Amino acid sequence: MKQLAEFIPLLAFVAAYYFYDIYIATATFMAAVTIQMVWHLVRGIPIPTQMKFIFVVAWVFGGLTLLLHDKTFIQWKPTIVNWAMAIALIGSHYFGKDNFVKKMLGGQMKLPEHAWTHLNFGWATGFIISGILNLVVAYNFSEAFWVSYKLIGGTGITFLYVAIMLTYLHRGGYLEAENLQREEQEIAQHADTDQLTPPNQQQSNNHE
Repeated sequence: MKQLAEFIPLLAFVAAYYFYDIYIATATFMAAVTIQMVWHLVRGIPIPTQMKFIFVVAWVFGGLTLLLHDKTFIQWKPTIVNWAMAIALIGSHYFGKDNFVKKMLGGQMKLPEHAWTHLNFGWATGFIISGILNLVVAYNFSEAFWVSYKLIGGTGITFLYVAIMLTYLHRGGYLEAENLQREEQEIAQHADTDQLTPPNQQQSNNHE
């Protein structure tokens, strides 16, 4: 549900483009990300850093697009966002205690440090490639094709990156190791429960 909500501004942008033009679509996108921010504030929901950054970039580049009547700025927006994410991921490796991928997924799975490093740089590389592809499409194809690419191509690339990550984890045996660890934890919990069971109750259970 959360991922769908974050997808709404892009859907609004594409819909507005096909009903009107790139400038109405840009204004619609700016309004949509603003509504997202207000919704989080009103509901008292913490606003993710990524959402804050997209909000700022959307208003800066969207505002320039509308003010100068030049679509180049809004077309650069996805590239700026992707490259900024790549820089953040790389920077977190060199200047943070844990890289961003580990911070986001560390509570869901346990991996060796080198695996977190591979995932972190893998996603950084993916964001760099996505930024380049956006410019290739924007400067070499029609405006309508670029808008469609934002919706279909961008989403498809994200799913591709996720598939690559899962393949890496599977081939490295990390998914199996995680399952084994969970089983060991469950066994340990059952063992602790048995130890805490009074002897007379254990005998009663065995008799039954």
